[in-house]
Amino acid sequence: MSAISCRGLCKRFLQGEEVITGLDEVDLDIEEGSFVCLSGPSGSGKTTLLNAIGGLDIPDSGEVWVADKRIDQMSKGELADLRLANIGLVFQAYNLIPVLTAQENVEFVMQVQGIPTAKRREKSLAILEEVGLEGLENRRPAEMSGGQQQRVAVARAIVSRPALVLADEPTANLDSKTSDELMGLFKELNEHHNTTFVIATHDQRVMRYAKRIIRMRDGRIVDDIEQNAA
Repeated sequence: MSAISCRGLCKRFLQGEEVITGLDEVDLDIEEGSFVCLSGPSGSGKTTLLNAIGGLDIPDSGEVWVADKRIDQMSKGELADLRLANIGLVFQAYNLIPVLTAQENVEFVMQVQGIPTAKRREKSLAILEEVGLEGLENRRPAEMSGGQQQRVAVARAIVSRPALVLADEPTANLDSKTSDELMGLFKELNEHHNTTFVIATHDQRVMRYAKRIIRMRDGRIVDDIEQNAA
């Protein structure tokens, strides 16, 4: 069954007086339980494609289907509900709430989902331990390194065990040991919970874990390779 289906996606941006092509007639199908990496140079379109799949960027034309729902025609409210229920997002910019502690940031999505306080606390502490942040639960983002903030963002994205995780350069601020630990966690979720992962990355270490690598250039898919994951 398809977790994601894209048809004829086009997206252009105005940069000064220049028109930049983000996506150029992109067709893509990703099955449930896939572990996919989008790779390519800066400006190749991989982040734009990731954002279109997550409903963060609406394409100029084409269709995006996620969990059998056409999302490019959804309202902002419908998209927010879909992301809350089905999609975990990991951004390069972390997007943590500055006034909340690491634990409170992780609990935030579960709070919106209506999960009871005791269950939220149990799940947030467990996932923070899994990403190597045990003992740092009460620190706010400003009291943490970039790598630690990234791990909080990852914990927040996966704590509810979403069906789909979209990650933009999730290892960009992590050392090699922490990167491997994080990818091991992603692999476990993929294999044992059938979580679908789509990751935009330059990192060769991340690509080793992928079952499929999609290479992009100038807004187009130029290569689509199945491989044996690490």
